[in-house]
Amino acid sequence: MSTNQFGKQGWTPERIRNLNGKIYVITGTTSGTGFEAAKILLSKGAKVVMLNRNQKKAANTIATLKQELGNNVDSLSIQMDLAVQASIKKAAEEVLKKVPKIDALICNAAIAQIPKQTLTVDGFESQMGVNHYGNFLLQGLLYSRIEESKGRIVVVGSMGYAMGIKTIQFDDMNWDKNYNPNGVYSQSKLAQIMCVYELQDRLKEAGKSGVKAYACHPGSSRTNLINTSGSLTMRIIFGLMKLSPLTQPAEKGAYPMLMCATEKDLDQSKFYGPTGRSNWVGPVGAHKLESHAKDKDVAKKLWEVSEQAIGLKWNF
Repeated sequence: MSTNQFGKQGWTPERIRNLNGKIYVITGTTSGTGFEAAKILLSKGAKVVMLNRNQKKAANTIATLKQELGNNVDSLSIQMDLAVQASIKKAAEEVLKKVPKIDALICNAAIAQIPKQTLTVDGFESQMGVNHYGNFLLQGLLYSRIEESKGRIVVVGSMGYAMGIKTIQFDDMNWDKNYNPNGVYSQSKLAQIMCVYELQDRLKEAGKSGVKAYACHPGSSRTNLINTSGSLTMRIIFGLMKLSPLTQPAEKGAYPMLMCATEKDLDQSKFYGPTGRSNWVGPVGAHKLESHAKDKDVAKKLWEVSEQAIGLKWNF
């Protein structure tokens, strides 16, 4: 008997009804799971606001989607580089100006396995800067519109959160002393996930029951994430992995974020993704989250450190 609340097949986009009038903001839609998520939301009648660094790729993406779904799809492209805090602020300003409501902000874009320590223009280690600080700033800047809309914040983490140290390295957030591509990626994903559950607590304390926050991950999906930023060795390893049954198509990797963005009465306290082998593939649903990802003391400190780093105090 399946323990998945959605049955043996798990959650699938067939559960999404008509989304006419709904607006979703997604980061990283030019390829992979972000592209597939945007495509499915558009096919259901939603408006999709796409935040991408490369505007040429974004334009090509929209052209492809129109070719596949029809010219009447409702999309908006806004340039944003998650590695640059000024770019995030500018993009958020544009979103607030052009987008009357946000039913869900889906923080999907990420970088991974940067071979050597690289700092962003704002002085953050790049993986922490993009995956954690960049997404955290975007969420904070758009929070007011999400609250007005009684919307959701969906953060796409990774099972990599459990593959590094089991806490946040507060004494060296830029990893000057012990930089390791996988270790820092793990740290950035742990930080993202921890802040989702801390956000839930803060929303509860502030009496903001209308806003919901969810943490999910795509499993082991066949995307270009590693090809974009990883070392040659990692690109070869992941290239071989894509040929194995331990990976799944990017479309299936999009299911967890879509579920968190659209499914009614979904339990915020859970962690969502594939429920098969090692949570890499399989039916989508809730599964175990390691206890260190919900360490309240660490999460509280991380939130405060993050607000200070980005120079923004969330206004609940």
